Amino acid sequence: MSGRRAVFLDRDGTIIADPGFVRSVAMVEVLPGAIKAIRRLQDAGYLAIVVTNQSGLSRGLLTQPEYDAVAAHLDDLLAQEGVHLDATYTGPCECRKPGTLHYRMAAERFGLDLSASWWIGDRLTDVEPADRLGGRGILLGNAPAPPPHGNAPDLATAAATILQ
Repeated sequence: MSGRRAVFLDRDGTIIADPGFVRSVAMVEVLPGAIKAIRRLQDAGYLAIVVTNQSGLSRGLLTQPEYDAVAAHLDDLLAQEGVHLDATYTGPCECRKPGTLHYRMAAERFGLDLSASWWIGDRLTDVEPADRLGGRGILLGNAPAPPPHGNAPDLATAAATILQ
């Protein structure tokens, strides 16, 4: 299949720090090298698409306006550095990761070749959809990733691996 390529990114623990249920803009801490990594991937022709479960919404631990404010703040921080997210998918529904609905929706919307795309996140559920959709995953952090996924300590290193 030919089409565009994407990097599917988790948000908390991948782009921003994950102190647990980010409810306010004061809690947003962009991880070192994350913005530059997204820029490098986009410059190489990858779309940057965030897919984030945000279980705190369904559990009542944060409200939709709180989530929206944090998302808008992150967009502003990225824009200050000349970077943008091509799309963000979230929602406490059956489409939650490791489900594949959000990815298939993005593929249809953007004409993506999922087999040429990458999944990056700090939890196994962030990269498992790559198995079912023919892509490749990189698990961030120190926990070993099961084959065929790779490991990287952070988003900047993962981006360098993709661009090799």
